[in-house]
Amino acid sequence: MTASSSPAEKVAVVGGGVAGLSCAIFLAIAGREVILLEKEPCLGGKVREVDGGGARLDGGPTVLTMRWVFEDLFSRAGASLDSRLTLQPAGVLARHAWRDAGVLDLHASRENSAAAIADFAGAGDAQGYLRFCRDAGATFNALRHSYIEAQRPNPLQLAWRVAREDPRGLLALNPFSTLWAALGRYFDSPHLRQLYGRYATYCGSSPFLSPATLMLVAHVEQEGVWLVAGGMRALAVALERLARDLGVTILKDEGVLSIERRGAGLELCTQGRGAMSARAAVWCGDVSALAGIAPQSGLRPVPPAQRSLSAMVWAMRGTVSGLQPARHTVCFSKDYRDEFDTIFNQRRLPQDPTVYVCAQDRDAANDTGEAGAGERIYLLVNAPADGDRVQSDGSETDRCLHNAMKTLTACGMAIEAEPEMTLTRPEDWNRLYPGTGGALYGRASHGWTASFRRPGSRTALPGLYLAGGSAHPGPGVPMAALSGRLAAESLIADLASTRRYYPANISGGTSTA
Repeated sequence: MTASSSPAEKVAVVGGGVAGLSCAIFLAIAGREVILLEKEPCLGGKVREVDGGGARLDGGPTVLTMRWVFEDLFSRAGASLDSRLTLQPAGVLARHAWRDAGVLDLHASRENSAAAIADFAGAGDAQGYLRFCRDAGATFNALRHSYIEAQRPNPLQLAWRVAREDPRGLLALNPFSTLWAALGRYFDSPHLRQLYGRYATYCGSSPFLSPATLMLVAHVEQEGVWLVAGGMRALAVALERLARDLGVTILKDEGVLSIERRGAGLELCTQGRGAMSARAAVWCGDVSALAGIAPQSGLRPVPPAQRSLSAMVWAMRGTVSGLQPARHTVCFSKDYRDEFDTIFNQRRLPQDPTVYVCAQDRDAANDTGEAGAGERIYLLVNAPADGDRVQSDGSETDRCLHNAMKTLTACGMAIEAEPEMTLTRPEDWNRLYPGTGGALYGRASHGWTASFRRPGSRTALPGLYLAGGSAHPGPGVPMAALSGRLAAESLIADLASTRRYYPANISGGTSTA
């Protein structure tokens, strides 16, 4: 597409992360001519690789769930997920460690997890775990077709959709209780409440402020955690190849500076090619960035106080002694409430952080084996999303790493890290994803209305649509892929419509025709 060409039926997808690739694929399946613009030199968005002591390893998401989302995507394109990607089910979902309570593994087998919990906390909490699994599954089932895979509803629409499918689903939503309060109904052990409260961080949020609805994340993991041969980056590569196979034109190192309405279509001003015309466009970056690029979209940046978590992430090589990590391991802080208060209210890095460890050379069975030298390790500590306002100095980042290592040591794990490592801070995330302050999940899921404050796939600017983790249905790799599908469906439906105006869907949930 050039400034002089007719927009015809060409569609621009802005952003080559999982949402953008998914959207481009669905549009191409529908017969649209698609051009995908990515400001970075490679596709994948947050699904990225970084260098850790001379080795390449995942530098963003490390967990793949909801495999069915990608099976459906590849199947609709006439391809097979298994023929494009090698996935192995994890036998151990994650290892969890505390300084005062020992170690607990959660297994792919629900029965094995119940037995492990019984040994860890007693028969009562093992029964509570089984009730929790039942209720988390009911929550997911109530929301899958009514919310997760559907265009974003307002609260009344959601209640109607759930009740229409099964009125009992309304009881499963439990939106007015916090996740932390709800966990007390299943577990006497504070350590188990801490373990399952951590699922709020999958949405970049605090378990003390998030609705109990987020217990569905536990169900999603219990249904399967998949290890991707070649790392999560291989998923982005497979999606890119599928998009190219379908005829999608991909332009890298091509950022978009502005989007405006021009006649029957849109004009995109790009960094390298100047003005480009399109019949319609899908923005697959963060909503906060779009507010400045397309003021007519009706969107506003997420206020700093309402942003989700950011992170300090170290990619390194190292030798592990003591407690051996599984592929996914969490070493918990002493005081969870204080940790989240420090991040969200005091806007500081926690002195006693919970640390997530991804040992990327561990196999699907999470066999510990013997500690190896030069093992690829990814460490993550939650941080406030103030990367556009606060710049970390060397002493602060060194102190954060020191505190993270203290947590690991207190839980029985020691890592002798090699000197060369890559650190990604909130200000680095903000540079990668402008306008976010480094928030990795868009708006925090705090309060029962938070999910309805994420914008849907339509904007107030006719012809401009939304996808990505900061839009509906929310953050996470499979959810981003679903958002791409929803945006494509909205765009296709509107282009086929004979109405003069497109339906607009703004962040408050009001639909207009």
